[in-house]
Amino acid sequence: MIKKFSIFCVVLSFLLLFSISCNAQIYASDYAPIYYFEGEESCYPINPAYYIEDCYLYEVGNIIPISTNPTSYELANYSSEQYQYYFLDNQLGTIEKPSPIIDIYKNIPNTVYYREYTDSGTGTIVIQYWTFFAFNFGELNQHEGDWEMVQIVIKDGAPSWVAYSQHHSGQKASWTQVDREGNHIKVYVARGSHANYLRSFSGKLGVANDIVGANGKILKPASYTLEPIDDQPWLNYFGRWGVCGSDSLEFSSFEALGKNGPSGPMYRENGEMWNNPVSWGQNLPQANDMMFTLEWFIYNFVLIFFLITALSIGIMLFFIYKRHKKYGLGPRIVSIFYIDGANLKSIGNILCIIGIVIVIAGLFLPWYHISYDISKVGKLSAIETSGGMQYLMKIDGMKGAQISVPGQGGPTPIGNLTIPFSLFIGIGIIFLIISSIGISHSKKLGVKYIWRGIRIMIPIILILIVIIAIGSFIPVESIPSEEGASSAFDILKSISGAPFGGEKIFYIGSHGSNVPLPMSWGLGLGAQLILFGGVIMIAAGITEFIANTQFFQSKELLEGSSKKLNKKDKASKIEPVTSQKKSKQNDKFCTQCGEKLNEKATFCTKCGKKI
Repeated sequence: MIKKFSIFCVVLSFLLLFSISCNAQIYASDYAPIYYFEGEESCYPINPAYYIEDCYLYEVGNIIPISTNPTSYELANYSSEQYQYYFLDNQLGTIEKPSPIIDIYKNIPNTVYYREYTDSGTGTIVIQYWTFFAFNFGELNQHEGDWEMVQIVIKDGAPSWVAYSQHHSGQKASWTQVDREGNHIKVYVARGSHANYLRSFSGKLGVANDIVGANGKILKPASYTLEPIDDQPWLNYFGRWGVCGSDSLEFSSFEALGKNGPSGPMYRENGEMWNNPVSWGQNLPQANDMMFTLEWFIYNFVLIFFLITALSIGIMLFFIYKRHKKYGLGPRIVSIFYIDGANLKSIGNILCIIGIVIVIAGLFLPWYHISYDISKVGKLSAIETSGGMQYLMKIDGMKGAQISVPGQGGPTPIGNLTIPFSLFIGIGIIFLIISSIGISHSKKLGVKYIWRGIRIMIPIILILIVIIAIGSFIPVESIPSEEGASSAFDILKSISGAPFGGEKIFYIGSHGSNVPLPMSWGLGLGAQLILFGGVIMIAAGITEFIANTQFFQSKELLEGSSKKLNKKDKASKIEPVTSQKKSKQNDKFCTQCGEKLNEKATFCTKCGKKI
């Protein structure tokens, strides 16, 4: 009897576990995500077993591999904290040359892993979807191997909210805020970094500067394999899923720069994503509908700008056409080209052309920089292979603001704010040339020169204002430093106190001692040329205004231009009109048939009516 009861318990337990597994599979299938990739993406989620086959297993600081043919089951043995400095190094490529890795795994079948977690504290069910990529080649960092995750939180049998991983953070959103097809959430995967976003136009806000889109490959649940992650032998592997620094110092610097391979799902973000998924998700920034609108505007900014520009040019051409019909456009069409000798109007136009050429040259050169020389900073110089000054921050008209930190092989970009200042200025110059078509008086043209010169200088002035203000916004106590060392506040204060440029040696703490850090900052050649060109254009406008002359004689007299005509010109224009009017007033016509009559006629010769 006892034996039968034991068998019954075993069968019941098996059935219960099978039922739970089936429910998890149903949940996972019902909410399985739809992944949207950007058009230039080259890595897609795969089964890590393919990746493991091409890796050697190393320990940081040891050039001899632990294993040259690791397996998923072998990795399961490295499951404790003592193996945190073990890492897989893919032998098909490197961080510097990732293309072999990317090309080989491009056509492997796609796999997504699911996991169900029940939170005892809140009574909610969390469905997580994990994806593995062979390589991360984002704007923020590059490393071998990449684990990402999205999760759905189910409360009272219905989906309540979601959380999407993004680098070392992420974003949460209510169920109503999520793009989806039925219950299948849409996940927009950033190119290279594989950060997960709620909208296809997100990613531009923040230092990551992710490139997101829905113009590439689409992975629907039917086009990938959905597998339980708990059954995978490699899940317990504590080491890293990509190459790490060769020693402890390089490991630390790689970690700070995001160049080390990532930890596996159980250990990402110190295990919080796996062990406390509800708490992890609740601590993420909340999605905001107004921010979605702002992200959409930023994402489509260039398109919107060009549409507004095209509309503006269309309106300008309409008014130019009206000007042509009423006054004419003159023999040289574009009034900037009225250069005919040593006179004020010619000098003004020559100055404007010179100013435009100088400004255009400035569009392609650096506008502002903050640079450092880390070669003298003791052991820290191990992460910087090239000596001399390196950019910490660089602003130019083509790429906007770019921020970099020292890394092996040179500065490593950690983000940028792409504002196409050069686009604004370049379009402004085109507007100036178009708007000068058919301008017949130097005063009007001079006003256009002055205003355009001022507008051209505005981006540089704004940059200087930001640099001046930045030191005032950061409280001293918020940036600690070692005793005797210069704090970040001291550095920023020095820069904001001399925004046009300066050089200074600061002292930073390095391994218990303070070492010199030479720094320089200031306006780049591009900004100087733009300011100089803007001033020249303002001078050109003032010169044209003082000239107060007419470039050509318009079809109709412009208001105020008759003062410039001499008596002979007035007579030639006014007298014919007066004679014509007088002639028309003296003509006689028959009131009955309309026949023109002789001045002294007493009757109409056509109809005989008496006059």
